Formats: sequence, C-alpha cells, structure tokens
Amino acid sequence: MKKRSADDWVDDCYLEVRARILQIAADLDRIDRAGVPTGSAAQRRQQLEKSLTILLSDDPDRAAAIQHLFSRDYQSDWRENYGLRDSSTVNERAQV
Repeated sequence: MKKRSADDWVDDCYLEVRARILQIAADLDRIDRAGVPTGSAAQRRQQLEKSLTILLSDDPDRAAAIQHLFSRDYQSDWRENYGLRDSSTVNERAQV
C-alpha cells in the first residue's frame, strides 16, 4: 500500500479542518465577549489555551498530548470513587 503524501492529506482534509478551526475561533470569541471566566471555568479556559499551544507545536504526538491534558490522572480506587462495584464481584456473579 502506497504511503500518502502530505499534499494528499492536506487536500483531503483541508475544508473539514478549516471548519473546525473556525468553530474553535468562534467559541473563543464568544467566551471573550462574555468576560473573564472565574473559578473552575478559568481553569478550563487555561486548559484550552494550553491545548492550542500544543496544537501549534511541531510535536508528532500532539493528539496524545492534548488527550493527556484533558484527562484525569489514573486513580487505582476509581471504581469506589464513582460508586461502581469491584470487578471481582462482577466476575463472581457472572460465574454463578
């Protein structure tokens, strides 16, 4: 299978990417017109700004870096924190 060139990728996705960028710009304009966010909204706005910095970098793993930015750190007790049953209990019931 032939490897696609950068020209092919740009030609194929240009309009879709352009539309998404315009949507992001419009959303940021709306936020700015509404005033300065405070509290957790300010923290989320900072995340958005940091994600744009990552997006504009030359890092070949931008998507992973942005996903990590918006993800929570792993917590081994996440099931308990969200009120979910222990997976061993679920497996035991399935075997009955």
